[in-house]
Amino acid sequence: MKRTDVRVLIGVTFLGFVSIGLSSLALAEPAAAQDGQAASQDSRYPSANTCASCHPDHYREWSVSQHAYAQMSPVFNAMHGTILQLTNGTLGDFCIRCHTPVGMNLGEPLFMTNMDRNPTSREGITCIVCHRRDLAYGKVSGRLAIVEGDIFDPIYGPIGNEELQRVIESDSFRVNIERGQAGRAIHTRIETLDQISTSSFCGTCHDVNEPNGFRLEEAFSEYKASPAAARGVSCQDCHMSTEPGRASGYAEAPAAIVGGIPTRARKRTNHTFAGPDYSVIHPGIFPHNPQATDMATIREWLTFDVEAEWGTDEFEANVTNTDEFPERWRFADDRYDARQVVDDNLALLAEVDEQRLALLRAGYELGEINVKEAGRGGIKFEIQVSSGTDGHNVPTGLDAERIVYLHVTVFDSRGETVFESGGRDPNGDLLDLHSTYVHDGLLERDSQLFSLQSPFLTRMVRGGEREQVLAVNHSVDPLPFLRPPTRATSLLARPVGARKHRRTLPPLKGRWAEYEVSAQELAGSQPPYEVTVRLIAQMVPVNLIHEIQGVGFDYYMSPRAVADGVVAGAQTIWQRRVVLR
Repeated sequence: MKRTDVRVLIGVTFLGFVSIGLSSLALAEPAAAQDGQAASQDSRYPSANTCASCHPDHYREWSVSQHAYAQMSPVFNAMHGTILQLTNGTLGDFCIRCHTPVGMNLGEPLFMTNMDRNPTSREGITCIVCHRRDLAYGKVSGRLAIVEGDIFDPIYGPIGNEELQRVIESDSFRVNIERGQAGRAIHTRIETLDQISTSSFCGTCHDVNEPNGFRLEEAFSEYKASPAAARGVSCQDCHMSTEPGRASGYAEAPAAIVGGIPTRARKRTNHTFAGPDYSVIHPGIFPHNPQATDMATIREWLTFDVEAEWGTDEFEANVTNTDEFPERWRFADDRYDARQVVDDNLALLAEVDEQRLALLRAGYELGEINVKEAGRGGIKFEIQVSSGTDGHNVPTGLDAERIVYLHVTVFDSRGETVFESGGRDPNGDLLDLHSTYVHDGLLERDSQLFSLQSPFLTRMVRGGEREQVLAVNHSVDPLPFLRPPTRATSLLARPVGARKHRRTLPPLKGRWAEYEVSAQELAGSQPPYEVTVRLIAQMVPVNLIHEIQGVGFDYYMSPRAVADGVVAGAQTIWQRRVVLR
């Protein structure tokens, strides 16, 4: 696809993006009622903010993690709501019970704004989701019973109670283990849960099998069949180590700092869990931040204009008496305090971006570029893309929505573009079957696109299959629902209604991307030619945002704002420039 074709057509069409409020599926209580319940629910399911007082380093890492973002994500919330709507509610809590186990244990509505959820519920995979489990589950797709209790009740961890008992008995730490008494509240006991240090602990959520047998996510299954598993390397060894995505060993550090006094150093796991997702929401509400929570509600934070530079000297010096601000930010001191919180959060987001890039570089390798032909008669070359990990396929998890692709551009000696593959349409989509521009015939499909996304294929009413953004069959029934299978899944070894076309790379395996530029495309160009290759990762495609926009996005976000955030977060994993000779 030539760049000139795209330039001519920019602005011709645009996704029908409008700002839509959350639908009536959300029968939520008012915010005031939710806030009033927070304290009482903390006695059942303590917030991570409670844990932060003694575990500040763990909290900081977790606060910006994908676990912490799991429920806050407006993309997830709208995707879950859309599938719930398409199946007429019969999907139930299948998606959301992985993203907010606390919310589902509390019996919250399946679909509602996070602004009205219990504070611990919107923390997603919060501290107690892992450390208040007393049973060794199998692959249950997130169906977890969390042990209820306040800060004094036992928690569950890998090595038991010895160090905690020393802290309780020591006069140095001055802790309190009795309800109603003054002093620093602390857990009374740590119970040993052996599974928490094993890969099977991760597998309870990271293998997702739908009720009809469809294998939506297979990260744990891939791991079990991997060379890493055969060598005894666990999920934690790579994803809680000192280097993201590599079995690089663990830090040695205190597990807690109680009243400013650190406990004894021990094996210290990292709780950042860097991965392919990234935040597209207001930096005042994510990462999680106790100062932000104390300062304002989510709705108030959403009125704080970060881009206008509120709370900076440059902005405040030009404020006049006629300038109006939302009530919460009426005073300059409040804006300065809010700016400090925002700056701290933005710095933390920048840190995790670096870790995400390190993880992606551990998972992907850009190999050889073999030139087969390069001249006025045409150009032919191939590029090798390989997996750099032996722990699972890449991409893994929700691989049907993960975008990892090659952006390849060929220039002539004058710097003119003569060929491009991996370009985007004006909406930010790749030029594949799901680009609105391609669908409408306004742009050509990129026939040489190299992408590792595994598309969904679903059965049509009259036979055959169609590629879809969401794995929900189109239905002629006026009341669609999640249909039970008509025959045993074991007969075909897969569900008959949907499947995935797997394009992921197995552990340490590679694939060649082949490119050809015709003599006609080179007409008028001047050799020698150079090719620029970029391997790019993006958490989801823009066409997914288009598909799920009907139920609305949380935090009053427009679909366009969500899509722009998704595109802006894409990272170039590797880049190379080669002269074609």
